[in-house]
Amino acid sequence: MDWVVRIGLIELALGGLLGWAMVIRGEKPEWLRRIGIVAPQRIRQVHLDYVMMGLILIGVGLAVPDLPTAVAVALVFGTFVNPLLFVPLAFDPDVDQRLWYRALAVVSFIGVSGGLVLAAIVGP
Repeated sequence: MDWVVRIGLIELALGGLLGWAMVIRGEKPEWLRRIGIVAPQRIRQVHLDYVMMGLILIGVGLAVPDLPTAVAVALVFGTFVNPLLFVPLAFDPDVDQRLWYRALAVVSFIGVSGGLVLAAIVGP
C-alpha cells in the first residue's frame, strides 16, 4: 500500500519536526507556558509517538502491500490520532476524564490494535 507508506513517512516527518518542540521545551520553556502548556512532558510523548507510528505504517505498508483498504484506513486513523491525544493533555492533564476524549481514545486504539492484528492475519 503505497499510500500507507506515504502517510507513514509524513508521520515520521511530523515526529522529526516535533523535535524542535523538544528543543523549545529545553531551551525556552516559558514559550510553552505562554501558550498555555502546563504539562510539557506531553511534548516528548507526541514527538516519540509520531516517530513510532510512522515507522509502524511504513513497516506494515511495505510488508503487507495487499492490505485491505478498510484495515489500512483504520490503521492510518489510529496512528494519526493516537499521538494527537497527548496534545490536549499538555494543556489540561484532566482532559482524559472527559467523555469525548475517552471515546476518541477507544476508537483510535481499536484502529491501531485491530488494524495491526488484521495486518498480521492477512500478511505474507
